[in-house]
Amino acid sequence: MPLEIDVLTLFPPMVEGPLRESIPARILDRGLATVRVHDLREWGIGRHRTVDDYTYGGGAGMVLRPEPVAGALAALRRPDSIVILLDPAGEVFRQAVAHQLAEASHLVFLCPRYEGVDERIRSLVDLELSIGDYVLTGGELPALVVVDAVLRLLPGAIDAASTTEESFSAGLLEYPQYTRPPTFRGMDVPAILTSGDHGAVARWREEQARARTRERRPDLLDD
Repeated sequence: MPLEIDVLTLFPPMVEGPLRESIPARILDRGLATVRVHDLREWGIGRHRTVDDYTYGGGAGMVLRPEPVAGALAALRRPDSIVILLDPAGEVFRQAVAHQLAEASHLVFLCPRYEGVDERIRSLVDLELSIGDYVLTGGELPALVVVDAVLRLLPGAIDAASTTEESFSAGLLEYPQYTRPPTFRGMDVPAILTSGDHGAVARWREEQARARTRERRPDLLDD
């Protein structure tokens, strides 16, 4: 069955636009997944479809109220759903998590705005994810990052070899890659890559991946 994804946001065009382009668009057009984007204001409160309010105790900015979220999840959630809140306090999103989510049948993404969410909303979700130690204006871009990472892992989405030898697939950064021309501004393609010795090429790539990871992301080796 194709993966089904529902996205809850106050700004649907921010999510819909990127999914109409490039590889995500082709994956969706081929029916490997379905993405539905919902305006959270559909479940807003009162005549003005209110979704946020001032924070108790004072402070700048508005906070997302729990009632609209609860109403939306009541309409969208199924027994097989995984509901994901994009939040700076969440688990850091990694490739291993992308693989896990690619095996799911239904994902629901909640994209907060303003100063964040009422704490009680956390009890309504199954997973909280962060894409890094910085703050954005909302959860739409993080949701797109996760959706893109998941879509490309679906069976038949792209060449399987592309997902088995890339960065983080074995806990390492990817080895250096080269294409034409063989010489560019005095820099040559390593001779081993044109040697035809596939075993030697594989060993070189493994050594280079470890060296690059040790230099740039030693924390991955620690993990």
